[in-house]
Amino acid sequence: MTFELSDRVQTVPPSGIRRFFEIAEERDDVISLGVGEPDFATPWAARDAAITSLEQGKTSYTANRGKRALREAIADYVADRFDLGYGADEEIIVTAGASEAVDLAFRAFVDPGDTVAIAQPAYISYEPGVIFAGGDVLPVPTKEEDEFRLTAEALEAAGAADADVLVLCYPNNPTGAIMPAEDLEPVAAFAREHDLTVLSDEIYAELTYDGEHTSIATLPGMRERTIVFNGFSKAHAMTGLRLGYALGPADAIGAMNKIHQYTMLSAPTTAQHAALEALDSCDDDVREMVAQYDRRRQFVLSRFREIGMDVFEAKGAFYCFPEVPEGFTAEEFAEAVLREQGVAVVPGDVFGEGGAGHLRISYATGLEDLRRALDRIEAFVEEHT
Repeated sequence: MTFELSDRVQTVPPSGIRRFFEIAEERDDVISLGVGEPDFATPWAARDAAITSLEQGKTSYTANRGKRALREAIADYVADRFDLGYGADEEIIVTAGASEAVDLAFRAFVDPGDTVAIAQPAYISYEPGVIFAGGDVLPVPTKEEDEFRLTAEALEAAGAADADVLVLCYPNNPTGAIMPAEDLEPVAAFAREHDLTVLSDEIYAELTYDGEHTSIATLPGMRERTIVFNGFSKAHAMTGLRLGYALGPADAIGAMNKIHQYTMLSAPTTAQHAALEALDSCDDDVREMVAQYDRRRQFVLSRFREIGMDVFEAKGAFYCFPEVPEGFTAEEFAEAVLREQGVAVVPGDVFGEGGAGHLRISYATGLEDLRRALDRIEAFVEEHT
């Protein structure tokens, strides 16, 4: 029997990142600078809370929206750190990773034929999520000359005035760009003028190395039209525990919860116990991890400049975005440096318009591996340029 696949599934290509990792998995000498995952273990206090919850038999479902105590802790955390005011009862939902929250939002707010503008380069799951929801993707390329920040001019030029939804991610995956308040304000004004629903992925908010992170939802007239995504994977090094959350107006979060309760029921219970402890007692761990990322960031940026590769001054997340040398496309460079030097990187093209000619380099790995990988990249560049 041959299954007849839906048009939506057939429209979406396999992950452009996954192909490089499949090649890398065939060798045991590869240093990977491709995975967007912290190399730190989850802070011990959070792990201990998870273990204790299991020992105590706390393995039942929680409320659909997540444990109330956790939602209250999230409300306190985002208010204290990012000046975001959301009520625990109706304006917060705990999800199986921030990725589930993004998917819920697409399904809750995108009808077939709706246009979703996506600031690019962008996390690779946004475009497939829109397609699975039946929407049409409108790429909004950002430029290195604008520090990969989204501008009202770029939105206008792309035709986003006629869009229904706008997706942005700052600090950005894959570029490491950030958006200070003064840069967000024209984007917010554009969204208000053209009545756009805004989906703001802020999973890297804690990983801001130049100033403080500003959420677009804090700007005038934006709270009522914005859904904010965040979670515990990046800053709290809890990727495998799969826990995220969304913040938004009660009616919007209620719509997302309607889908969530039929598909996921509730986020993992053990992970919720870990997250509650992480918010209560792991601030020092987070600060130390962020400080180490910053040291790695500065090292990686300086090494690429020594190698002679132009590199964007990333100021957030744990990625940098160097340009490939002349004579290579990003995909050619990534394949060749993996084959010849055993270093796995991701070509920027897989992240959409604006990524061509660049590589995404993750520095969420130890300094020793970063040194070895960049020495190998330098040897490759010296041989081929």
